[in-house]
Parts: sequence; structure tokens; C-alpha cells
Amino acid sequence: MTSAYHLERAWVAGAVHDDVLVEIDDGRFTRVEPRARVQDLGVDDSVTKSSVPRSGGETPTRLPGLTLPGFANTHSHAFHRALRGRTQRERGSFWTWREQMYAVAERLDPDSYHALARATFREMLAAGMTSVGEFHYLHHQPDGTPYADPNAMSHALVAAAQEAGIRLTLLDTCYLSAGFGRPPEGVQRRFSDGDVDRWLGRVDTMRAEGIVLGAAIHSVRAVPAEVMPAIAEWAIGRPLHVHVSEQVAENRDCVAAYVRTPTELLADHDVLGPLTTAVHATHLTDDDVTHLAASRTYAGFCPTTERDLGDGVGPSTRLREAGVRLTLGSDSHAVVDPFEEMRALEMDQRLVTQERGHWTAAELLDTATVHGQVSLGWDEAGAIAVGQRADLVTLDTATPRTAGTGADEHTAVFSATGADVTQVVVDGRLVVRQGDSEEIGRELAEAIGAVWA
Repeated sequence: MTSAYHLERAWVAGAVHDDVLVEIDDGRFTRVEPRARVQDLGVDDSVTKSSVPRSGGETPTRLPGLTLPGFANTHSHAFHRALRGRTQRERGSFWTWREQMYAVAERLDPDSYHALARATFREMLAAGMTSVGEFHYLHHQPDGTPYADPNAMSHALVAAAQEAGIRLTLLDTCYLSAGFGRPPEGVQRRFSDGDVDRWLGRVDTMRAEGIVLGAAIHSVRAVPAEVMPAIAEWAIGRPLHVHVSEQVAENRDCVAAYVRTPTELLADHDVLGPLTTAVHATHLTDDDVTHLAASRTYAGFCPTTERDLGDGVGPSTRLREAGVRLTLGSDSHAVVDPFEEMRALEMDQRLVTQERGHWTAAELLDTATVHGQVSLGWDEAGAIAVGQRADLVTLDTATPRTAGTGADEHTAVFSATGADVTQVVVDGRLVVRQGDSEEIGRELAEAIGAVWA
């Protein structure tokens, strides 16, 4: 399928340009021309923002507003979306929140998981996220017994992503203990394969299925250190993610068990590296930062979740200055909005340091568009450029939030929200139109209502 768009304004090659002509063939950009003489190309200015582009690409479809590359959601737990608005109803801690999360986890089966994930993925798309890394540990039946298809829950996620239209990286997660030296208990039994060899056997069955597949070590408390190298070896050439130092208590317990911080423990067992992402990385020592930088490990921040859970503010500028690249995720989906995640990196640092100007808008856009092999395995995505995957996220620059803000990268990062997105194209295919939000809301309400019924 071929198509063409005239973008009123677009973020191309690190700057906003006017009148950008893009042509798309087989899901890739084949032409990207800023300041094109679109008036000579027969642009159809009568089309509305919600129009479907004409097939064949003869006449470019005009997209008013500011168009950006697709955003990457590098850390997601789709089923957590059912918690929004519930875990905030009373005072508590991360650990009381976790008990409420477990209550959702024990209710799901492949059908209800599929419905919830599909609706959540559609919400992500509507906010401009075109790839997602699903940190997936909800593997078995509530008592830990495998389904007849041992990967039934994984297949539910894959189908949900395909139907929604988002690119999925399935980060199949190894989870073997409730804490340092403690076996899984309660609903945690459905997370666990029993031992690392069974985890390896189960994920191996998905290798040939065409799924973009990565691996995850849930955390240093949930995977014994001695089996981490086997997981890292399996993941060679694939993304490998791990929750790292999200809580002060996690650090304290890890030091008590191993006389090492979580980052030091992962370094000792060959887990860190250029395809590894340390998710959260909130409470790091100077030596931890050095280990991440030396190994070229990424740090995956999830600011809206870290804020919601009271985790703390991660050392984003210290990591950047050390040479560690950052990515962004929505994690528990207390908020699904890449614009909020981006600006939170800057705003949170302002609160911690009482100073402004830590991150530029361009740096934040770059952080929010990391889809590639190092993070999610989707190379050639995250830029409006020839040869790249054809993702387009268009913002209305005349809403009460965006009007008068310059219609440039600062509008995107410091003014816009996901509600200002009018259209989303993924791999050249139109997946979100203006006005879809009402339907997506109904789908979310139905899926979440079924979980709690």
C-alpha cells in the first residue's frame, strides 16, 4: 500500500519544519521532503483531520497541526490498567498497592486478559505510543498450573496488540521467588514456572512464532542470582529488561542477602549490557551509575508510576552525564500519556534541585522515541526519515492546551497531552482517527468492569 501526506509542521532531523511531504510504501517512508512545494502536487486541502488517506498515493492528504514520530512505551504491565482510580482511594504504601495489584492478577484468564490488554493498547495508541514493551509475568492459572497452551496468556497479549494495531515486544518475565530465599506464595504462583529450566523451555516454544520476543528478570528479589546468567545467555541478541532499585527496601534487602546493591549483583552475573534496560533505576549509588554506564545499559524511567507509588525521583541527569541513555514507559498506567512522561523528567528534577533547565525539549523527544534493538527490538523506528518505519503522530496545535505555544517541539513536550492527538499512523496504517476516544473509553469500561464484576 502506498500513501502520501502533506504535514503542515513536522519534527524532522531534530527540528520542526513547515510543509513536509512524506510518501509511504509498504510501511516505510520512501520520501521525506521539508518545505515541499505541495501546492504543485495537487494537495487535497479539503480533507478533514479524520479522513482516511487515498490509496495509491497520487494525492497527498493534508495533516494540519504538528506531526511527530511515534513514541515508544518501553515498560508496560497491561493488566495494571484495571487499578486506575482504585488504588488511590485510601492511604497506603507501595506494598499495599501491590496487594491490590495481586487482587487483579488472580482474576484474569486469557479471554479477560485479551480484552483488557486490547483496550489498554488502544489507549496507548490514541496518546501517540506506537510500540510497547510488555513486561509479562502473568503466565499460568491462579494456582500455578499451566494452561493447556502454556503460553495462553502470552498469546492473548499478542492477539490484543495485533488487533489494536500497536507493535508489541513481549518481554517474557522470569519470576521464581516471593523475596530473597522465599518461594512464591498466593497469586505469585501463577507468575512462576517453578525453576529457570522450565522458564527456558516455555519461552523457547515461542521463538518460531514470529513474535518479537525479549526476556525479563522480574527483580533481584524474584530471581535467585545463580540463575541470572542462564536468562542473560538466552537473551543474547534480544532485549533484556529488569526492575532495578525501585524501592529503598529492595536495596536494603539485596545488600542483606548478597552484600551487593541490585546493580552490582546484576553486573556480577553478566546481566548488564547494551541490550539491557534497568527499569526504574531510582535509588542508585555512584558505583551503580558507573556500572550502568560502563556496560552501556539503558535506564528505563516511568515517572508517572514512580510518582503515583511514591517511589522517588531517579537521577536522570546524573545518568545522562555519565553516558547512560534513558527510555520512558507508562508501567502501571496510572497515566497513559507520553507527553506527561517526557516533561516529568524535567519537572521532577526541578523539584529535587530547585533549578530549571535540565532537559531540552529536543532531548526529551529523543528519549521518548527509542524503539530500537537496544530497547524494544524495533530498529528503524522513531524518526520521520527515509527508510524508517512510517509512524506519524499528529497534534492539534489549537486546543486550549496548545494554542499560542509556538506549534514546535516545546508545544509537544511542555504543553500538549495525549488528548491533543488527532491521528496516529503505525507502519503506514491509520490506526487512530480523531473521535476514536469515545469508543476506546467504552471498550476500557467494559473490559475493566468485567475484571471487577
